[in-house]
Amino acid sequence: MKPQLLRLRKLRLNYQKTTLNANADYALAFFIIMELDACYKMGWIVKPHGLKGEVTIMLEDDAPADLSSIESVFLEQNSRLVPYFIEAISAQDRKAFIKFEDVDTSEQAKKISKQSIYISKSHRPKADRGEFYDDEVVGFEVHDEVNGLLGEVREVMQAGPNRLLVVQHVDKEVLIPVNGPFITSINKVKKSIIVDLPEGFLEL
Repeated sequence: MKPQLLRLRKLRLNYQKTTLNANADYALAFFIIMELDACYKMGWIVKPHGLKGEVTIMLEDDAPADLSSIESVFLEQNSRLVPYFIEAISAQDRKAFIKFEDVDTSEQAKKISKQSIYISKSHRPKADRGEFYDDEVVGFEVHDEVNGLLGEVREVMQAGPNRLLVVQHVDKEVLIPVNGPFITSINKVKKSIIVDLPEGFLEL
């Protein structure tokens, strides 16, 4: 078994005993803080499936197409990501069916229903050239070809069919459409985005 998975198993066992061991709780919290940025939401648990602890998962659009290589996931519980280990997994369209270790009855499966599921970003399909995931560009610097540095991307928001970069520019937010002629290049290594905004755009 991989060293990282062994570590996760120990942390999960400790988490189950946190009422008896405060140091274990601290250790898990520290691990979560360190690893949270390396994870992304792949879906959420809808409901139990059958009587033996299996659950039905609704998958996000950017969930991996092939789930067979995933050995563990994180469930969001009380604002924390808690590791769970997979015994069996299968997928059908935008749904998946997972049997977790130590979840062996429909009652136990019901307790983890409605919880979000996160996995390592290493499992996420690579974005096409010129494309990016929303969380990938948060913190990137945005430079205009005429005005120079505008600011950093605070978030990527969805406004109806439009996907927008929210850029903190001086003392206000500037919304730059992702689709269209405005973004001319993205450098993920340098964490920068070059845009060509029309005259007067920053005054809107």
